[in-house]
Amino acid sequence: MTNEAVLHSHIEHAKPTGWRRWVCSTNHKDIGTMYMIFALIMLFLGGASALVIRAELFMPGIQLTSPDLYNSLVTNHALIMVFGAVMPAAAGMANWMIPLMIGAQDMALPRMNNLSFWFLPAAAIMLVLAFIVPFIPGGGTMVNTGWTLYPPLSLQVGMSMDFLIFTVHLLGISSILASINIIVTILGNRAPGMTLMKMPIFVWSWLVTAFLLILIMPILAGAVTMLLFDRNFGTSFFNAAGGGDPVLFQHLFWFFGHPEVYVLLLPSMGIVGSIIATFSRKPLFGYRSTVFSMMSIGLIGMLVWAHHQYTIGMSLGAVTYFMIGTILISIPVGLMIFNFIATMWRGSMTFETPMLFAIGIILMFSFGGFTGVMVAVIPGDIQYHDSMFVVAHFHYALIPGALFGLLAGVFYWIPKWTGYMYDEKLGKLFFWTSIIGFNLTFFPQHFLGLAGMPRRIVDYNLIFTEFNVISSIGSFIYGLSHLIFLYIIIKTIRGGKKADGKVWEGAKGLEWELSSPPEFHSWSKTPEIK
Repeated sequence: MTNEAVLHSHIEHAKPTGWRRWVCSTNHKDIGTMYMIFALIMLFLGGASALVIRAELFMPGIQLTSPDLYNSLVTNHALIMVFGAVMPAAAGMANWMIPLMIGAQDMALPRMNNLSFWFLPAAAIMLVLAFIVPFIPGGGTMVNTGWTLYPPLSLQVGMSMDFLIFTVHLLGISSILASINIIVTILGNRAPGMTLMKMPIFVWSWLVTAFLLILIMPILAGAVTMLLFDRNFGTSFFNAAGGGDPVLFQHLFWFFGHPEVYVLLLPSMGIVGSIIATFSRKPLFGYRSTVFSMMSIGLIGMLVWAHHQYTIGMSLGAVTYFMIGTILISIPVGLMIFNFIATMWRGSMTFETPMLFAIGIILMFSFGGFTGVMVAVIPGDIQYHDSMFVVAHFHYALIPGALFGLLAGVFYWIPKWTGYMYDEKLGKLFFWTSIIGFNLTFFPQHFLGLAGMPRRIVDYNLIFTEFNVISSIGSFIYGLSHLIFLYIIIKTIRGGKKADGKVWEGAKGLEWELSSPPEFHSWSKTPEIK
């Protein structure tokens, strides 16, 4: 045997098997798979809490929960969906696809990649404990603050708030490590000839997202650490009785919280760009302007945080600045949406499940953007603030803009991940049931908010009953539709029709190439990098 053959044999024998393959994995595909399995579990956990919320709101009065339990469910639903479902799913797709797209053998820092994943189950355990502890005698009150954790309410909650603070720390460490890994991989491990402006749009979306995460996660960590000190060590950062300022926490939280919205949106927009190019059989229109739009969204998104705080008593100059900045951010977002629509123009389109999701995202995310302009305007927001209108707005932004994009990515890439084609009829059934359920759930909430129904309140006036009934029925259609999704995933993994080299007819199995600029296109099996 040659030296190379001996070395290869040793490497093969050194590969861990069984449970060690997963626990000790440094393979980007295995780690990506674990991220997505974790996200799927958390999606159902967060979805279950949402269904309890909607069941409670089905009729006026208090039926299933208490006010504290209701607000605890609201808090857990938000934290689980943002940190447990959407972010890990997007990170899983980044792990799987970025090395393949840029011609890298693996992620640049594979051991750190493993570590960044295993922080997540630890954080999930802490989050579940934060929910369970109040039910233990002497466990204190529930975390009834909402996901924003505003003092002074969060200063008065029992030890479950401390569990939640440590959960945020673990999640932050995980996000920062994963982001460093993605940046180093993209900037340092590209194949020869793969310049930055030849990268697929999904890779660009994650490069901007990773920089955003590194900038904002330490701010949240600092805010919750100050909260921890106020609660346990007698400081008064946010305690007005000791000379502190509760509004300071709001500024720190939203300096993280608003860019976090774009952390959730951008990876999904990268997926949508890839899908639309593939199923339109055309290069992505305006590749460079889409890249610069993503950069602009990241930059402006860092500068408009206090539009969440119009009602706290800021000066006229401050609120005017935040209003103008918020409206300005609609320009790069609109340009990105325009580029996706222009890509479809006169394309040879087919409407498989990923493309259906992509078109649904454009329509519904755009509607969420329109209501976003409404809440950006100061006189309007003072009326809409803390009403169900805001709930409807951000769900129209985040569910189509983040969650549907990830679902589209699953259908788009699962033939590559598993080697098998999913059931197209079931995929379309899932799309239509989820899209109908989603709109039935959240569209009526606009009217509830405009009529004056506040959010985060367990009971409501009789005049709001009809729209709440429609919303709750829609939520159960939407929630239960995900059982179809789970069945599709399990069925595909177990086998079926083999995926060949031409998974999406006309794209030659190189679906990501169309989302890169025209000079990089190649219709051969192996891309020719110029």
